[in-house]
Amino acid sequence: MSDCIRIGIIGPSMIVDTIKQAIKGFPSFTPIYKVSDQIEDAPGFAMELMDKVDVLLFSGYTPYQLTKETVNITIPAHFIPLKGSSLYRALYQVKSQKASIRCLSVDTLLREEVLKVCESLGETIDQIELFEGKAYKQKEQAVMFHADNMLKGQCDAVLTGVKVVKEALLNLDVESVWVTPTEEDIIVSLERALLSTEKRREKESQIVFGIIQVEQFDRLIEKESSEQDIQRLKLNLNSRILDYVECLEGYLTSLNGNEYLFMTTRGIFERVTKGYKTIPLLNEIKREMKLSLMMGIGFGRSANEAGTNARLALKQCKDHGSNQCFIVREDRSVIGPVKMEQPMVYELAVTDQHLLEKAEKAGMTANYLSRLIAQIGRNGRLTYTAQEIAGIIGVTIRSTHRILLQWLDAGLIEIVGQEKITTKGRPRQIYRLFFIEEYMSAKNE
Repeated sequence: MSDCIRIGIIGPSMIVDTIKQAIKGFPSFTPIYKVSDQIEDAPGFAMELMDKVDVLLFSGYTPYQLTKETVNITIPAHFIPLKGSSLYRALYQVKSQKASIRCLSVDTLLREEVLKVCESLGETIDQIELFEGKAYKQKEQAVMFHADNMLKGQCDAVLTGVKVVKEALLNLDVESVWVTPTEEDIIVSLERALLSTEKRREKESQIVFGIIQVEQFDRLIEKESSEQDIQRLKLNLNSRILDYVECLEGYLTSLNGNEYLFMTTRGIFERVTKGYKTIPLLNEIKREMKLSLMMGIGFGRSANEAGTNARLALKQCKDHGSNQCFIVREDRSVIGPVKMEQPMVYELAVTDQHLLEKAEKAGMTANYLSRLIAQIGRNGRLTYTAQEIAGIIGVTIRSTHRILLQWLDAGLIEIVGQEKITTKGRPRQIYRLFFIEEYMSAKNE
């Protein structure tokens, strides 16, 4: 996608697997992974990636520092620090095995960070034995340092930030905890990386158009008993929308009785929506005023393009259902529906002609196809119940059963099992969408 930021990710398989989960919440990133459990591979990976990506992210300080010592990094580069929730998790592991912690043998980590977390956990540490060297370079010295501390009974536990040190200690029958970043720490680092790129800084000032439409507003007005009540309803709605646009530091205008247009900048919009994850205005008005809104957001290289994309996004809302927000970016890719969970990203148009022809013969619209492909790409599952498919494509269960029969007749899907929910009622059939599996396999070749 043309507006995506290419990020090179370097680290061992265990940490990269967690990064892959966290990065699903960052639709602006197109990741390129370089995975190795040998830390010495990090500098070579960085040199290979620098001409291909906009920003680098290392799994930790150790591979980052090793690379900085040997490579002239010419693009923004970040590492995931071992602090906060990473340390809480490591110390929780220690506490679950020890009645009390008097002394810790530590490498890679900062003494102050360890003490701070211990204090917040109510642990009074008498001493921290800190390996002063670079554990990734001086593996043998670090291993002997920790082993001596433990075998002499000076320390209760070992915390290390280097995998090979953990493995070497295990060979000596010395237990240790390898401190690795949590998903929360990774998300913070991804946010920092996102804001650091030149491309991101250019997009910060890009104009964003938003169109808000109130569903069935005329019918709601008819239910009001007087003109004063109608005006109060309109004033209350205007005030709520104005407050939200003010949070976006935007400009608002009313297009007609039930439609509003606002403008803001992309940087502010992304910060307020926490990276396209939440639009609280929709749920608040639904809960407090019993009104359903649809919000279409458009990005573009020009005001005209942004406005056109906002209309396309609004159409996505109408196709999907009430009280929704969708975003159409400048490359016509769609993000949505926007809510608290990770957003789904899919192409507005599928271009595989063979797949489109098969889908059309089975009565499958391109919109349904795009959503199914996005869902499978997002969670890797190929089997779904009718109820789950109804939620993905945004139609009723009855309509979904009719659609599934057409797909079965066309040989696009197959029934692979049943799901028994309760002791009463009929079991739900489980369908495998193997035609999308074939399409995605061909696309990735």
